[in-house]
Amino acid sequence: MASSVLRPALLLRQTARATRTAVKAAAVPTRPSFASKDAVRVAAFHASSRRSLLPPGPQVIKGTVNDPAPVPDPHPSHGSYHWTFERAVAVGLVPLTVAPFAAGTLNPGLDAILCSLMLVHSHLGLQSVIVDYVPTRQFPKSRKAAMWALNVATALVGIGLYEFETNDVGVTEAVKRVWKA
Repeated sequence: MASSVLRPALLLRQTARATRTAVKAAAVPTRPSFASKDAVRVAAFHASSRRSLLPPGPQVIKGTVNDPAPVPDPHPSHGSYHWTFERAVAVGLVPLTVAPFAAGTLNPGLDAILCSLMLVHSHLGLQSVIVDYVPTRQFPKSRKAAMWALNVATALVGIGLYEFETNDVGVTEAVKRVWKA
């Protein structure tokens, strides 16, 4: 009976003694000379740099946390119609790319349709990249500038393709010549 009464007190003393020695051990650094080397070693494995390449976007919160997300008004050129048109242009490029080389004829009309579809396909693809990666909410001026730059580049490439088709050999003949060279 006496041993069961003494046992909890002994356990409490041992626990208190272990806690005191652990606190003292934590207060005294064991390896002060290696601490800076460990910090350098750990810092060498960090994947991110201290400075970011781009400045952070504006940190503006509109409304409160409980406001619902704004739903944009439906527009017929976006959503399923837009996606369907992109797929139709992509599928239309396949036979237009193969046909001139398989048939062996060089038709300027077919070449013009191929160039215009390539131009529309490229424009829609790059427009999707801008829409996905340059959000209007964070970068409204950059988004507008990127869209204008894309429109100007598309117009310039269209003029260049027109000149190449009318004043030179055309795209399919140029590809044939490069392929045989």
